[in-house]
Amino acid sequence: MKIAVLPGDGIGTEIVDEAVKVLKVLDLKLELEFADVGGMAYDKHGHPLPEATLKLAKAADAILFGAVGDWKYDKLERQFRPEQAILGLRKNLGLFANFRPAICYEQLTHASSLKPELVAGLDILIIRELTGDIYFGQPRGRRTSPDGTFAGAEEAFDTMRYTRPEIERIAHVAFQAARKRGKKVTSVDKANVLETFQFWKDVVTEVGQQYPDVKLDHMYVDNAAMQLVKSPKSFDVVVTGNMFGDILSDEAAMLTGSIGMLPSGSMNASNQGLYEPSHGSAPDIAGKGVANPLATILSAAMMLRFSLNQPQAADRIESAVKDVLSQGLRTADIWSEGTRKVGTREMGEAVVAAITKKTTKS
Repeated sequence: MKIAVLPGDGIGTEIVDEAVKVLKVLDLKLELEFADVGGMAYDKHGHPLPEATLKLAKAADAILFGAVGDWKYDKLERQFRPEQAILGLRKNLGLFANFRPAICYEQLTHASSLKPELVAGLDILIIRELTGDIYFGQPRGRRTSPDGTFAGAEEAFDTMRYTRPEIERIAHVAFQAARKRGKKVTSVDKANVLETFQFWKDVVTEVGQQYPDVKLDHMYVDNAAMQLVKSPKSFDVVVTGNMFGDILSDEAAMLTGSIGMLPSGSMNASNQGLYEPSHGSAPDIAGKGVANPLATILSAAMMLRFSLNQPQAADRIESAVKDVLSQGLRTADIWSEGTRKVGTREMGEAVVAAITKKTTKS
């Protein structure tokens, strides 16, 4: 099983290091190959996604990704900015389905921004369509406005687009995932304003008729954002477009106590996937050893489960994370009175120790 390891920028190297330690202690005979990506790749190779990195990613069974981005690259032309690396990987590998579970661990209910009774037992799966929508729609650019109140003024424009096959395939993914969970899908749209999302709603409804055992409801994105903080446990599987999914999944992350706890996986039709924490590169804390590696470690567990067919190994990682939290270990983002604050390395080593301890006992 070949894994392309792409640490990237900022805290990416630190958090990926801990996830790699966890993978190695499982003794699964994984082949790990590292490559440059993001801003550091631009500095070394002149592009955030070098050809060698893309070639490795295509050949791998799965990709373990850290994070990309730094403020110092903000003045680069868009095609050279670090974030273009992740967009390029999604496009070239056909990674159309993004899984973002939002689980509030019992030990972290008090770290959530909501009351404990609202988030205790929370387990939501947000499925975000990843290769369409306004992120990739053409045409886009800047021009002199041809019409409207400010005709003749400079303007920028993007295009929101979805085709029927794009919507159908992500809807099937959502319904199939719901069958393994609570058998409920909430499709999030803005059909009252956008023609694109009226089309989305119509197609998802059609696909839903093939899954009579799964309940389907539709919700406007503004209401969904409100319900996530009002009644988050009313959701099971949420399926939505690229932009709305980006925003809602970050909102859901805060329900869990910290975005540092939120893993994600992006998969193509062959179950080849790219797995990464949902947070960014956090250049302000890079190199300080304080970043939370648990989202990356949990992303590695998702990788084992969904792309490498190693569900038992994934269970071992997730169980170890729960054990470590039960021991009261916390990085700064989830720390509270009565718990012990630890750094990135210590948290990763604690997960390794928990796995080793259980392996020795068994």
